[in-house]
Amino acid sequence: MVSTEYERRIAARFATFDQDGNGWIDREDFNAAAKALLAEFNAAARSAKGQALYAGAEAFWQGMAGIADRDGDQRITREEFVTGAVKRLRDNPERFGEIARPFLHATLDLMAGPDGMVAVTDTKRVLRALGVPEDIAATVAATLDPDGDGKVGEAEIVPAFARYFTVPE
Repeated sequence: MVSTEYERRIAARFATFDQDGNGWIDREDFNAAAKALLAEFNAAARSAKGQALYAGAEAFWQGMAGIADRDGDQRITREEFVTGAVKRLRDNPERFGEIARPFLHATLDLMAGPDGMVAVTDTKRVLRALGVPEDIAATVAATLDPDGDGKVGEAEIVPAFARYFTVPE
């Protein structure tokens, strides 16, 4: 049972990963996320960027499964997700950022300009493609750009992603 406010907030993040809504997180959810991003940015799965995104999704899945899949069935239930976050990430959100980094890096590379930066509007598109509601996607994307230049990079996105999914009390 979810008992603390921290656990309730972590449990709410579960749906972001359960892309198909079947009640668990598995490799297919990460593949679905990669496929949605490729479709959103009109990139081919067989392109170098497409392959990097799928490889990043696989690395992210492996890292998350290592933290949360306690019974080894290649599925992470909501309870496993919450327990894994509470026991393994609560005091070390940077670890989650490192697990997510290959996927986030490939996602950024998919849409980055020549300077390696990403337009805030494209960040919003990523969030929307991953199922984040419009109003939340717009707010989150805007907060990633504290200097207001309309661009964000890996240095802002990875720690923000880790904070969002580990939400300290």
